[in-house]
Amino acid sequence: MEFSIGCNGRGAQHIPGKVVSVDEQFRLIKSTGVFDHFDRMPQPGLEREYIAAANKYDLPIRTGLWSYTAGRDEAVLEKNLRLCKEAGAECHNIMLYTRHAKGHVVTDQEVVDFYMHAYALGEKIGIVIGFEVHIYMWTEDFRRVTRVADMVRSRGVPFNFVLDHSHVLLKVDNLEEQDVSGIREDVEKGLCIIDPYEPGNVLDDWIAQNMTVWLQIRPVSPNGPRNQWQLNPSDTYGRACQYPFFKPKPGEWHSPWHAYRVEPCKEVVRRVLRQHRDQPNSPLRWITTDMIDMPDYGGGCKYSLLEHNVAIAEWFRQTWEDIKAEKTSGIPAEARKR
Repeated sequence: MEFSIGCNGRGAQHIPGKVVSVDEQFRLIKSTGVFDHFDRMPQPGLEREYIAAANKYDLPIRTGLWSYTAGRDEAVLEKNLRLCKEAGAECHNIMLYTRHAKGHVVTDQEVVDFYMHAYALGEKIGIVIGFEVHIYMWTEDFRRVTRVADMVRSRGVPFNFVLDHSHVLLKVDNLEEQDVSGIREDVEKGLCIIDPYEPGNVLDDWIAQNMTVWLQIRPVSPNGPRNQWQLNPSDTYGRACQYPFFKPKPGEWHSPWHAYRVEPCKEVVRRVLRQHRDQPNSPLRWITTDMIDMPDYGGGCKYSLLEHNVAIAEWFRQTWEDIKAEKTSGIPAEARKR
């Protein structure tokens, strides 16, 4: 099955940090001609504006996300799912924080319980739910993902996974980031392999489980530079969760740029696409480009987020055509001229 390719609403801007109206976000994304949908849940208080803009520009809101705390936000989840469904969304990405409302790290069972609650609501309301791998969330400890997925599947329901491989790649060769996840010792022992070029790595494991319903594409360089142009609320530089897709112009970015640093992101996308091509029952339906403007990403930078999102979408579309042609042409997608 082909995909619906969306652009994250936070990336519908040329100058990060410059306020762009909801209507203008939709207009900009539609005008590119490369996107099938708008990716962002209608924001509180602006619900009517989002729906009106989606109708005006014939650009449906098919995907969106919200962050939740177990033990506190179960009712909020139902409200959001109903809102998303009303807006025309097909999939809601659930980002579940590492900490429970009571303060402890959520247990695997608590994650499963939240998932099962969300899945049941999604079935009733008519919207697909997925859990994303993401910093600040329970999935930041990558060792837990397959464990929880197996527990969910043992209940007789699929584990719908939202793969944002940037949140894995930024920890490659980055001891500080590995410590945040609590995985450094296991990485050093070879018990948790995060380098996508090593056999047995977590990304290949997740892809092989055929559970990815939504792929988010944002380049990240292994051990890349922090965002020196915007601070987090803790007054630290933003984490290295975004790397320009193509070379910025002088003055547009704070660090040297090298094309080879984008390649791990591209390689993971190719692997996801080959899995999708070769699995008739692949659940993958939604693709989003996610060059955005927050401190851990592109906040404060001077390059056009929209131009980079467009470039990613164009690259993805051509790469998918090349991946489909590989079996008959014998030419690997990465070897084709661009």
